[in-house]
Parts: sequence; C-alpha cells; structure tokens
Amino acid sequence: MNWRKPFVYFFLYAGGSRIPAYLKKIRAYEQLDSQQLDYLVEDKLRKLLWYAYNNVPYYNDELVKCGVISGNKVILEQFGNIPILTKDIIRTQGAKLYSKHHKSRKSYQNTSGGSTGEPILFLQDKVYKEWNYANKIYYKLAAGQDIGEKELRFWGSDRDLLEGKEKLSIRLRNWLYNRKEFNTFLMSDEEMFRYVSEWNEYDPCWVEAYVQSIYEFAGFIEKNKLKIKSPKNGILTSAGTLYPEMKETIQKVFKCRVYNRYGSREVGDIACGDDTLKISCWNQHVEIIDKKVYITNLNNYSMPLVRYDIGDIAEFGKSKFELKRVLGRETQIFKTKSGKMIDGAYFRHALFFFDWVSKYQIIQKDYESIIFKIVNNKPPIEEDLRYAEDFVKSAMGKNCIIKWEFVKDIKPTKSGKYLYTISRI
Repeated sequence: MNWRKPFVYFFLYAGGSRIPAYLKKIRAYEQLDSQQLDYLVEDKLRKLLWYAYNNVPYYNDELVKCGVISGNKVILEQFGNIPILTKDIIRTQGAKLYSKHHKSRKSYQNTSGGSTGEPILFLQDKVYKEWNYANKIYYKLAAGQDIGEKELRFWGSDRDLLEGKEKLSIRLRNWLYNRKEFNTFLMSDEEMFRYVSEWNEYDPCWVEAYVQSIYEFAGFIEKNKLKIKSPKNGILTSAGTLYPEMKETIQKVFKCRVYNRYGSREVGDIACGDDTLKISCWNQHVEIIDKKVYITNLNNYSMPLVRYDIGDIAEFGKSKFELKRVLGRETQIFKTKSGKMIDGAYFRHALFFFDWVSKYQIIQKDYESIIFKIVNNKPPIEEDLRYAEDFVKSAMGKNCIIKWEFVKDIKPTKSGKYLYTISRI
C-alpha cells in the first residue's frame, strides 16, 4: 500500500502549497486542443507583459518602444518586436529586470549552470517554483510513476547534492518521497560497482538522471557484463542532450522506456517525452527562429524573462506545442569559415569503436583547429588516430589541424555536467 501519497498531499496542503492546485490545472490543460492551448498561452502572455510593463523598470521602457504596450493595451501582434533578452543584457541591466514587488512574492536567487562561462544570477519566486514542481509531478504521472513509489535520483551537481545532501530537510524529503540519491559528480569504477549493488537492492520504479551520467553508467554495466534491475516506469534523462545512440544504449541496458526532459535552471522544465517532447505551454512560451530557442517563462513575475536566448538549438515537431528534437547547446555546434554548421555529435562518431578510449572531450579551438582530449586505458593505435583525423577533415576541410591531448581525467563543469563537445567559436 502506498501510504506516502496521502502524507505528501497532507504536508503540501498544511503548508499552504499551491502545487496540488497547479497539478490539477495541468491535468485539465493536457485535454485541450491546439486552439484552446493558443488561447491559454495568449492569455498568460498578456497578463505577464502587462505586469512587466507596470512593475519592471526594464520592460516599462522596452514594451512601449517596441509597440507591445499602446494605449494601455497589450498588442500581442507586436510580440516579435520585443528585443531578444541575452545574458549580456541581464548582466548590464541587473535589478532593472526585477519586479518592484519581488520580495513580497517570496523571491529567491538562482543561477544558470554556467556550463559555457560565468553563471548568470536570476530571481525566481514561490509561484514559479510551485508551478515547476507541479510540472515535474505531471511528467512522472504521465509515465505511470505515482507519488511515493520508489524513485532513484542519479544526479551530478555539486551545488544540488554535495552541499545539501546531509541537510535534515533533504533527508526528510527523500524519506517522504521514497527517494534514493546517487551522487554522480565524479564516478569511479569502485563507486559504479557499489551503485549497481545498491540499485539492485533498492529496485527503483523510476529513475531521474543526468543524461551523461546514466549513459556512462550504462556503458560500464555493459562492459562489465553486470546485471541491473529494470525500473518499471522508466528512466527520465535531463541536463544534457540525449543523442539517439545514447538513448539506444540506455534502453538496451536497462530494458525500459527512456524519457528526455528539456529545461534549464533559468526557466525550469520546458518539454518532456520519449519520442517527441511535449512543451509545457502552461509554463513556457517557446519560439524557434533559425533553429535558435527563445523562451518566455509565463509564471515568474519576480523577474520576467521575455524572449530569453537560452543558447540551445532545436526543431519543432508537428505543431508548435512539441519539439521534434533538441540538438543541444549552441556551443556544441561546430562551424567552418564558410559558415557550415556541424552538430558536435558528428565528431563523437570518430571515436566510437576505439576500445583504448575511456573518456573523451572534443573541442573546436578555432575554425581550423580541433583538440581531442583523451583518457586512454592503453596505448592509442596509430591507424585509429589517422582514421579519426580523416573523419574530422571530411567535415571541417583538409586544412583542419587535429591535436591529441592524452590526460589522466576530464572534469565535469561546476554544475556536474560532462560536455563531450565544446566549440570556442
């Protein structure tokens, strides 16, 4: 009997949380047709923009200049004229992007992951947080995972786990939700053997994992011919690009459905699904222009992010309410002098069948320079090196210089993400 579920709801209601109410709304929204979803998004946009105009100094100026506010009305037809919100603008404008009422809205500070540079400071608030949590519960329920069923969090952030794992509040939360956590910040073979044993003993119904961490873990299990129990409700990957070959390996090893959750610290969860990713349009308005993703968060009034350049590349699916695929960070797209753009995943294929490669990172230093950082478990094979170099030059041009750096380890970013490919262009 799942006694935890009523207890979770009791504590949420007792604490005045709106999470159950927001979850109920989301379950109703999922029944709407595309026209009704359009009305929902437009209504939320109007309310957000009107609030921003009246309460956020930066938008008080910008929304008038671009024609979105005219005669005390919100003109949504001019929405595309709102300047793209970049990280540089956020740095320079600072508190001018804050609502005058953010303290009464119980705002708190958060930062971007900082995977490709210095983290950016954001304000979020209680309403935003509760909508985001309700959305996370919705994803689980849609996959068949009920509140209180055994779940395992396979995470890798020093900020999320290393600093907070011992807090009493975290331990109580995990006990109440029937959750176990593995810290994948720096996984050794010894740790992964232990994780396999503890995983099988715990026998989770549901797993949430950093995509790179669970992929590495799956490869470790496969390589060592270990047995692992399959989570009946599936594995949800996040915090990285789930490439097809990665999904295939994870599915093969764990024998379950694999879901891909796309989001960020700045705006929360954006979309989720197994084949196509359904956009959480009650939380986010998504634009894709020349494959670049721009997000307007619909529920964070303490620091409205309107047309925020999140730095990702993606494609819509059959409608504007689903994503066909997320191609990854813009910094994972390699470029040539002629303007050709190549998904960084292409270069990973150069190393797929080299059994002497334990770990790698591929970096584009400039238009005609590629660095392969390699952690090798035995001496490299000259024939393999020549094959990889020819593979790269077939895409980047014959003048491309390939440099090999053999290192003892490749560290993840401060947020725990492991980047396979990085473009410095």
